[in-house]
Amino acid sequence: MAQRVVVGISGASGSIYGVRLLQRLKQAGAEVHLVVSPAGVINVHHELGLDRRDLESLADVAYSPSDIGAAIASGSFATHAMVVAPCSMRTLAAIAHGLCDNLLTRAADVTLKERRRLVLMARETPLNLAHLRNMVAVTEMGAVVFPPLPAFYHRPDSIDAMVDETIERVLATLAIDAAAPRPWTGL
Repeated sequence: MAQRVVVGISGASGSIYGVRLLQRLKQAGAEVHLVVSPAGVINVHHELGLDRRDLESLADVAYSPSDIGAAIASGSFATHAMVVAPCSMRTLAAIAHGLCDNLLTRAADVTLKERRRLVLMARETPLNLAHLRNMVAVTEMGAVVFPPLPAFYHRPDSIDAMVDETIERVLATLAIDAAAPRPWTGL
């Protein structure tokens, strides 16, 4: 049976991470459920030139962020994990404070309450104290805060190589069977 993964894309810069994650999950044979915030759609269009339809075509099922009655809004809908890529500070704050004000934050809340893996690719710099406290709060709840910071020890030769390696590390963190991050083997 395919691993069922919920992907949220919120309004932070770095929409390439969400798109590449969707592509890689499909390649790995996962069943992908997607919810994108309105600001996420704007960023995907601005940064990558994709519209909502292009983005939604990368998922098995796509939901409107206002569809609070969607399957992913219930813990009875079994999923393997959820990732928000990228995760804006607004979305992080809503998750940290249990504000289920849209489907993306409700699905994250469900993931936490069901003790499933939630990975938040938090995007912002510099960080203020509210950001840091929200990161602590979600970590204490069981989420993994995973800022998309590239590793340079593999000597990536392009932005795509940095994005790809980060996504492989996210897939490994999600415990996706086909994850293939390049391990550090020493000097």
